[in-house]
Amino acid sequence: MKYTCILFDLDHTLWDYETNSAETLHELYHQHQLEKSGVPSFATFSRAFSEVNTELWVQYDLGKLHRDVIRYKRFHKILLHLGVDNYELSLKLSEEYVSRSPKKSSLMPHAIETLNYLYERYPLIIVTNGFDEIQSTKLAASGITHYFKSVVTSARAGYKKPAREIFEFALDEGGFRHHEAVMIGDNLITDIGGARNASVDTIFFNPNRIRHEEPVTHEISDLKELQAIL
Repeated sequence: MKYTCILFDLDHTLWDYETNSAETLHELYHQHQLEKSGVPSFATFSRAFSEVNTELWVQYDLGKLHRDVIRYKRFHKILLHLGVDNYELSLKLSEEYVSRSPKKSSLMPHAIETLNYLYERYPLIIVTNGFDEIQSTKLAASGITHYFKSVVTSARAGYKKPAREIFEFALDEGGFRHHEAVMIGDNLITDIGGARNASVDTIFFNPNRIRHEEPVTHEISDLKELQAIL
């Protein structure tokens, strides 16, 4: 057996961020009757969220903004993007989104059968840039906490992916050697580039089959493919 431990990203890799987020946004849109505030449709609201949220997370991963901007100013930016200037409403949306979304339980296809397979063979560790309490809630809500030996967040490690130090923290804490570990994730910069910075092998989870030229050890489009690799 080549590897002695497996590192996993959480959002978009195991926990289905898009599905869980969409369910939450749909609830908020109708509960707060956002069409009466000037948001023309749920599709428009969802699109604006995706654009603004993606950009904020890119900036956060690069260390260019504080987590509180995502938590408390994200929906203000989204509403302004849609021509709605209502800060009080944006705070309500922010609070409710952060409270509700992590409690959603949808996982990526074949996540459970893959975790069952790997759990019997390797220690599994989550390495995430997500916030401590939110990631813990996601793991519990989706029923997968017990699969993981530890959960290493950027707050706990003191570094964010793609910094090599967060990977070193995760491996050193468990007593694992870098050349015997592999990182599985969906982000070419934070997951794959970060693991490469730490001399850790990589498995790029690419369900949308995006084209790229990044060097990866392995690439998969479905989690069940891991059983043929590991």
